[in-house]
Amino acid sequence: SFDLGSCHISSGINAEYGDPPFDQMLTEHFQCTNALLNGEFLTAFHHQCNIVQVFAKMFKTQKEDNWGLPMMYTIIKDMYSLALKADNVAVANGEMAGSKIDACADMLMTVFRVCASDSRTSLEFTKRWGLMTIINLLFKCYFKTNKLHLCKPLILAIESNVANRDIKDEYTISERVTFNYFVGMKYMFENEFKGAEKCLSFAFENCHKDCLNNKKKILTYLIPVKITLGFMPKAMILNKYNLVEFMDVIEAVKTGNIKLLNDTIEKNASFFIRAGIYLILEKLKVITLRNLFKKIYLISGSFQMDISRFQAALNWLGLEDVDADETECILANMINDGYIKGYLSEQHKKIVVSKVNAFPTLNTFL
Repeated sequence: SFDLGSCHISSGINAEYGDPPFDQMLTEHFQCTNALLNGEFLTAFHHQCNIVQVFAKMFKTQKEDNWGLPMMYTIIKDMYSLALKADNVAVANGEMAGSKIDACADMLMTVFRVCASDSRTSLEFTKRWGLMTIINLLFKCYFKTNKLHLCKPLILAIESNVANRDIKDEYTISERVTFNYFVGMKYMFENEFKGAEKCLSFAFENCHKDCLNNKKKILTYLIPVKITLGFMPKAMILNKYNLVEFMDVIEAVKTGNIKLLNDTIEKNASFFIRAGIYLILEKLKVITLRNLFKKIYLISGSFQMDISRFQAALNWLGLEDVDADETECILANMINDGYIKGYLSEQHKKIVVSKVNAFPTLNTFL
């Protein structure tokens, strides 16, 4: 290891490069590099944040010019990478997890404001071309620290801001794939499945064909969203991307086999929890029950059915603890949520379903 601190580096850089702030940025860069070589990630992150801060002040003064965007991309991406390493060290030292990632997000917001405020400059020279790269890094920070509510203003900055509508489809395809991936996940976690399907489908279809790991990551979220909306992915795509954990999930939902779904979720719980989709799969249970009850309706050939039929089906599938009252409760909730069109006759212990579209298509109301 070596120590640049004793080398009077600032005066040397001043003599070589002259005007600030580049001398200060280079000094911070060499100190950051020195800290990295010595494995001092907290110190390295501190110096990298200083670089971004100095750059933001300088970039703000460059009116009607965006020549510094390539430099910005490099220093903010390096800052995020260092934030992850520094956070691990901070946690080992007893600090709260995510503290350095929060600090990184705060610094990213500094450059975000510089770029977002450049709304009057011509398209060729506007700093707004840097917005999507900054936003994608902010998404990574907020997803890491579970602060998804902070993503909404960033989405609006791209999709709803009048000044940015003229360039939102002109960012690089890789930036747009990343943006749609995170927006799609946010929609999924908020149960906005149509929006999630649109964004995640865009990300999957436009992700480079050779980036198999990225396409698999996108599919991990797109598949449960598709199932929720009533579209069942084919076995071919599950095999291609080695997502066989979903095989029995799809079979269970399609056939209304609630026991198979429960067993599959329990069997692959570690995978689903690690991917962050366990709770989404839990929501597939009501769709599985909807498909089971639709089968009972089609077999019965009647618009009026005894509730005991549904209870018998649940008991036969292994849910032996479900009694008449719980079955009635399940049906009532499904009617209330729009999965079934009809009403319960408590006096006669029957369900009466609509003669028109008794079981609405999932994507019409979810």
